Amino acid sequence: MGSYLNPGNRSFQMSLNSKIYIDKSELISYTNSVINTAQRFVCVSRPRRFGKSMAAEMLAAYYGRGMDSNGQFEHLAIADDTTYREHLNQYNVIFLNIQQFLSRTHNITKMKSLIENYLVKELSLAYPDIHFFDASDLIGCLMDVFDATNVAFIFIIDEWDCIFREYKYDIDSQRLYLDFLRNLLKDQSYVALAYMTGILPIKKYGTHSALNMFDEFSMTNPGPLASFVGFTDSEVRELCTIYQMDYEEVKRLYDGYCFEGTTHIYSPRSVVSAMLTRSYDNFWNKTETFEALRDYIMLNFKGLKDIVTQLLAGVRKKINTTTFSNDMTTFSSADDVLTLLIHLGYLGYDFKTKEVFIPNSEIASEFCNAVESAGWDTVADAIKSSEALLEATIHKDSVAVAAGLEKAHMETSILTYNDENALSCTIALAYYSAREYYLSFRELPTGKGFADIVYIPRKTHPEKPALVIELKWDQSTDGAISQIKDRCYVESLADYHGDLLLVGVSYDTKTKKHLCKIEPYQI
Repeated sequence: MGSYLNPGNRSFQMSLNSKIYIDKSELISYTNSVINTAQRFVCVSRPRRFGKSMAAEMLAAYYGRGMDSNGQFEHLAIADDTTYREHLNQYNVIFLNIQQFLSRTHNITKMKSLIENYLVKELSLAYPDIHFFDASDLIGCLMDVFDATNVAFIFIIDEWDCIFREYKYDIDSQRLYLDFLRNLLKDQSYVALAYMTGILPIKKYGTHSALNMFDEFSMTNPGPLASFVGFTDSEVRELCTIYQMDYEEVKRLYDGYCFEGTTHIYSPRSVVSAMLTRSYDNFWNKTETFEALRDYIMLNFKGLKDIVTQLLAGVRKKINTTTFSNDMTTFSSADDVLTLLIHLGYLGYDFKTKEVFIPNSEIASEFCNAVESAGWDTVADAIKSSEALLEATIHKDSVAVAAGLEKAHMETSILTYNDENALSCTIALAYYSAREYYLSFRELPTGKGFADIVYIPRKTHPEKPALVIELKWDQSTDGAISQIKDRCYVESLADYHGDLLLVGVSYDTKTKKHLCKIEPYQI
């Protein structure tokens, strides 16, 4: 075994030894299914701390020759797969962490040479009886080994995209790197499988298709690999039971990524940290800084600030992800910026509806920090004032609530304010702090229609009353309250047994004033 050729299974054993290990070995079922096929080129992109390296180390341990990894896998889910024995420790694995090579060289040409020199050296040591036609030619040496042994290679390339993140503007170096990967992998008979992982999908260069043989599984569409993106709901429920953590609180903080067929995906690093520290903290900022988010949302694209403000209010926005160039510098629209934020994990994405959203409270707090740092004082002030507005509502101070909504409207005047949808967005942002105490629902289905906004207290805050808010445009607050009653909106809260407040809010387009009426209601 070498450092890069068949590096062994020690790194994966460290994952197995960890206090928390979630079995994602069924990923191997997919990679086994594409070995030695046209689909053998797999590129998986995920945000930081979403288990990319652990998965890569698992694949290296499973496929690599020169060891017996059955003891590591025989109790994992993959052991029940019919292909398990067929591929176990049967390939020459080349495992490259590109970030490590780049950090040592700080130059793409030198990095490429270092990789080639190490691999040629390890091939020579592993196969001393093979006569290499040209010992300085990596591709030739790989061909020589394959021809002599009929043992194919599996390439596992971690942090494959670090060049595009650290050398954002060096187009020549990026192209040189892509050409290196293309020559190494494309149309080469010695490649049984190539598995690359990083944060960004494969870079687009117009008609330049250096790596067009790869199937991509990203945060916009992970396809059959969706359940391996992060922790699933059932996995988190089990962890909460083991570590005696409140499931609803963990869900509020770290859930929210959704993919077709997999509706709840949690940020794995955050969940693990919460369990091990027994705390409900923001662990995202341990791996990313809000400054990066701030810099992107400050880019001067039409509609971007408006969209971010609406996202903070809990609105989903439809975007076009197809124009994104898969780098961190080439932006032509607000949609391109938002697509990058999907890949960085700051936004969730619904592939079916093509909508983006802020996935959970942990990420929302990052947006709040970024907004304040970006100098969006009016939006930041609306968020800061939301706690006082919620308290005024709970105390049935309708005058204070109306004044608070008036202030929130002025502070979010960036939003087009011309209908009940715009009013709803302003209200949601004005009640931002309610998310800590409540489950919120917009357009909640009821017996005879849809309640505009409903807040139901979380189990951890039973002292709070539920709120049913009805919004009106150029109509009376009495009419709003009557509609809640007449259309039986409270019937949707049949399982709720605490206090309940009906809140009617209206906006008068002539006077430009908000009015509010609050009534207690007995279920």
